[in-house]
Amino acid sequence: MPKTNDQTILIVDDAPENLTVLSELLQPRYRVRAATSGEKALRIAGTPPRPDLVLLDVMMPEMDGHEVFARLRADPLTRDIPVIFITAMDSTEAELSGLEMGAVDYIAKPIVPPIVLARVHTQLELKQARDRLSDQNAWLEAEIQRRMSENLLVQNVSIHALARLAETRDPETGNHLHRTQNYVRTLATRLRDHPRFSVYLDDPIIDSMAKSAPLHDIGKVGIPDHILQKPGKLTPEEWVIMKTHAKLGSEALEQAERDAEKPVKFLTLAKEIAHWHHEYWDGSGYPDGLAGDAIPVSARLMTIADVFDALISRRVYKPPIPFPEAREIIAKGRGNQFDPDMVDNFLAGYEDFVAIAERYSDNH
Repeated sequence: MPKTNDQTILIVDDAPENLTVLSELLQPRYRVRAATSGEKALRIAGTPPRPDLVLLDVMMPEMDGHEVFARLRADPLTRDIPVIFITAMDSTEAELSGLEMGAVDYIAKPIVPPIVLARVHTQLELKQARDRLSDQNAWLEAEIQRRMSENLLVQNVSIHALARLAETRDPETGNHLHRTQNYVRTLATRLRDHPRFSVYLDDPIIDSMAKSAPLHDIGKVGIPDHILQKPGKLTPEEWVIMKTHAKLGSEALEQAERDAEKPVKFLTLAKEIAHWHHEYWDGSGYPDGLAGDAIPVSARLMTIADVFDALISRRVYKPPIPFPEAREIIAKGRGNQFDPDMVDNFLAGYEDFVAIAERYSDNH
């Protein structure tokens, strides 16, 4: 058998003559390192080149083989190194004890060279197979993570591309998408420990809500330019048409949801947000006149985010208003336009929302 230079065996025995016998047997085939005590064995095992296999004598002074084995297993650097116990104790109980501890094999003294070589060869082949499998699993995990990240990036880009399509019809919204997305995430995160919302709001739901938020006005692509971009007040007839954007958006997203091979959580939330983000807590909103908790949480969050941003932003029909005035309008909407607890949390974190607005200002 040719020498395998990249395979290292650590022999541990307090008797130098035993080390000599095993070294002479193994050196023609493997790289051999030797230790005459447990402490030395642990030091060698923890330094390169780390052993691929340890032949460990059980009966040693100060630190016996069982303690050495336990300390090897406790160290993340050495816990996966296979260990074969070698001992003069010739009993079934001793052998079972070693195997129960986690040793891969058990060889009784005096050693029989062909048996030692065969068992060493077998355990090294098994270790190579485990290492290959571990490397393959690590590669597969990295590849899965890479593809998931790539898919997530494509998904996020696609969402923003669709939302930008709506913006091309309403060009003065600027960074509205980024601001409202961050308002929704921030407000949802603040509410996640609230008794009314803690069961529903977890990290995946919050992420999906934030991802869905830019699609809230996707239905505006179906509104005629003379209404969508009108600089003055809409007529009652024009307002009826304008309000249809909520239903148009949810219907488009519902069709996308039906086309999907399996349920996609962010599409479900996007549909809720698009359809009901103009509903009011007191039931006076549109398109369905929902009230209170009948309005989905996602839509209630989006309502505050959308109104606050509309107030502080320039539109074709109005100039922006100062932050304090916008704050006061949101506060006055508590319990009629907005969910009271959501307003309370918005007001408590008001400075965070101002910071988001300034970070994604249309001037930037």
